Amino acid sequence: MPTLNDIRSTFLNYFAKQGHEIVPSSPLVPRNDPTLMFTNSGMVQFKNCFTGVENRDYKRATTAQKCVRAGGKHNDLDNVGYTARHHTFFEMLGNFSFGDYFKAEAIPFAWELVTKHFDISPERLYTTVYHTDDEAFELWKKIGVPESRIIRIATSDNFWQMGPTGPCGPCTEIFFDHGEKFWGGPPGSPEEDGDRFIEIWNVVFMQNEQFEDGSMRALDMQSIDTGMGIERVAALLQGTNDNYGTDLMRALIEASADATSSDPDGPGKTHHRVIADHLRSTSFLIADGVMPSNDGRGYVLRRIMRRAMRHAHMLGAKDPVMHRLVPALVRQMGAAYPELHRAQALIEETLKLEETRFKQTLDRGLKLLDDELVGLGEGAKLPGEAAFKLYDTYGFPLDLTQDALRERGREVDTEGFDKSMAEQKAKARAAWSGSGEAADLTLWYDIAEEKGATDFLGYDAETAEGQILALVKDGAAVDKLAEGESGWVVLNQTPFYGESGGQVGDKGWLRRLEDEDDQAEVTDAQKLAGGKLTGHMVTVKSGTFAKGDTVAVEVDHKRRGKIRANHSATHLLHEALRRALGDHVAQRGSLNAPDRLRFDFSHTKALSAAEIAQVETEVNAFIRQNSAVSTRIMTPDDARALGAQALFGEKYGDEVRVVSMGTLSGSGKGSDGQTYSLELCGGTHVAQTGDIGMFALTSESASSAGVRRIEALTGEAAMAALRGRDKALSGIEGLLKVTGEEAVTRVSALLDERRKLENEVAQLRRDLAMAGGAGQGGGAEAREVNGMKFVGQVLSGVSGKDLPPLIDEHKSRLGSGVVLLIADTGDKVAVAAGVTEDLKATVSAVDVVKAAVAALGGKGGGGRPDLAQGGAKDASEAEAAIAAAEAVLAG
Repeated sequence: MPTLNDIRSTFLNYFAKQGHEIVPSSPLVPRNDPTLMFTNSGMVQFKNCFTGVENRDYKRATTAQKCVRAGGKHNDLDNVGYTARHHTFFEMLGNFSFGDYFKAEAIPFAWELVTKHFDISPERLYTTVYHTDDEAFELWKKIGVPESRIIRIATSDNFWQMGPTGPCGPCTEIFFDHGEKFWGGPPGSPEEDGDRFIEIWNVVFMQNEQFEDGSMRALDMQSIDTGMGIERVAALLQGTNDNYGTDLMRALIEASADATSSDPDGPGKTHHRVIADHLRSTSFLIADGVMPSNDGRGYVLRRIMRRAMRHAHMLGAKDPVMHRLVPALVRQMGAAYPELHRAQALIEETLKLEETRFKQTLDRGLKLLDDELVGLGEGAKLPGEAAFKLYDTYGFPLDLTQDALRERGREVDTEGFDKSMAEQKAKARAAWSGSGEAADLTLWYDIAEEKGATDFLGYDAETAEGQILALVKDGAAVDKLAEGESGWVVLNQTPFYGESGGQVGDKGWLRRLEDEDDQAEVTDAQKLAGGKLTGHMVTVKSGTFAKGDTVAVEVDHKRRGKIRANHSATHLLHEALRRALGDHVAQRGSLNAPDRLRFDFSHTKALSAAEIAQVETEVNAFIRQNSAVSTRIMTPDDARALGAQALFGEKYGDEVRVVSMGTLSGSGKGSDGQTYSLELCGGTHVAQTGDIGMFALTSESASSAGVRRIEALTGEAAMAALRGRDKALSGIEGLLKVTGEEAVTRVSALLDERRKLENEVAQLRRDLAMAGGAGQGGGAEAREVNGMKFVGQVLSGVSGKDLPPLIDEHKSRLGSGVVLLIADTGDKVAVAAGVTEDLKATVSAVDVVKAAVAALGGKGGGGRPDLAQGGAKDASEAEAAIAAAEAVLAG
């Protein structure tokens, strides 16, 4: 019985023998399509190849592409665990042709692989074609498929479109008949949604281009896009109709069962399936740089995590479970996807942290859900407001609430939920703007294809000569830029570094060689067309620049030097953090600018003062070492085998630059036991570590969940910052008339003394308020309202935080009664109400506060029945507020 890993290898090796390039899976975060949240099919990374915008060194490709469908248009999350074939994560095997072979080759390839190499009986296979695609129909007949098992489909199920306009074409599919023991009919029949006939192969014939008016024309370059879900084929070849019965999924299910001490096939079967599926999607997303957050991709990741964690909770897991399953996943898929090995520590730590946090709120959230269901009629929907409260208060996404209710036969009033969530959803949609290349991608690729790539000279030079290949203004190609105009200039070669990998783009000057008085200021440099071009944003200061002109190019040397120092210091910082905190530290973003550096890295808690000191000391030690910074060119695999760290956000080609700096006195990191920092990097760096000058860490803070941020300075900026600190410390020493560490002790004593005095003042204010002294309204005497004692008092010189203890003192004096205090603090008004324990069933402090706040012109207010607080801006209506409170008591 072939394993899932065997199937993947068989597929890729078969197409390699047919002249296809085996292309690694692209990341789950698309690099070339801003409309997608996650990579959801094998063709995503080849989109520009199909449209002709991009050409590669090969015309045939084959991949095993990791995919996620859990958000946006393609969202299978709700069905996962309850059906045999829905997943949030899946692998799509594919073979692709970019203007090379077409139908006459693609169909035989599919048939030979399926029937001979996978040994699937032809008698159990059906094929579909688009109803007008006679060519595909005849090719299936020629290959030996009976006409009775070639089904014409007239719907969009067999016609693929990239979008409303653009490349499109008919599809042909292969279905497997699992037999009469399963309900369902062949494709195109009323019973096609059953489990008997399962699609295992889909080929798209990209042969047309559709226009806005609905018309089509034949594409000049006709291509093939194939997809085969590995999980479905594995189920078939392993003798099951259930994807979760395959060897890989079964191993993860059994790992879940072992971790929760439960039966993998017992009452918790669905829970194990959800956990197994979600373990894959969450682990791969984290490995590709997605971290849990409250919006965008991170929000979807958190939803998947929490759904799995709830199912683990339902299995009786008392402690976090998900992180304990990661080794089982790495054993199953780590060989095919080495990023799992590299990110294993980070995946485990992130899952453990998230599950620990979620467990703290899960019990309370489910208790609230139970309370909301009490009193609802049989089968009645959970009110949308209650579902929103679960989300807003306890972090329960809507689909998690729906999942919990599904087992109870109930639904959520989604319209009510949507109404409550409207503002948050609009904000979330605005926060996620997608990823990928710029909107004018085609223009830049056209220039790259016509003129060739820009040759970067900036590793060794900061001045050069170049020829203007293209000029672009306002998104359109132009022949020239005149004085006062701004636009993009593309050269055949340049020393300017285009922004990427966290390093900002260079600035400088262009001068026409024909007339050096013609000058243009370069205000930015960007990598375009997938890094093939360097674009220089210029403003022409004098003269005119035209296509074909030869120009002298000069980078701002001083600015570049500062950027280089900060970038090299970032490499040393990365390694120092790994050594201080652990191998789970990985870059999650950076900025290397002329004035500072910023470094985001995976770590779940703030650094201690000792850790910060250790990191700063170590970086400066290797700066003083003044070792040479060397670079080597090698393949990504060789670089990683050497131990080089890949930087987050970089895109690597067939060859990479490996930057090494620092030497260790003893054995250490690197195959030679000598290299300190070894990273893949395309940026510019200093020649010697001593060129950095010095390093000063200025701040350490949280960037997002599981990500910390360090900001630092180097060289002259670091020296200036340290001088500033020294000057400030000297000033403090002078004021306190102490020196050195005595200043810390003295300041600490002064702060203690201040806190003591503040507490004394606060107590005096409360005593004055209770005594009804000057300025305290004198209204502390109780009066009776509707049989209840009531105290309403307006105070001044009292802060809002002083009101709760004053309320408690009043309640203690009254024994039984209601208290309303209004504190005029000058710029705002604080309001608090209290109700003694015996009256909570009669009147709520929340109602009293809301009435008083409304009379003061404010809104809201809330708390508990015995103590509530609110606020307003104007105390002039204080008497009306007290009257409004009395009205509440009067009923």
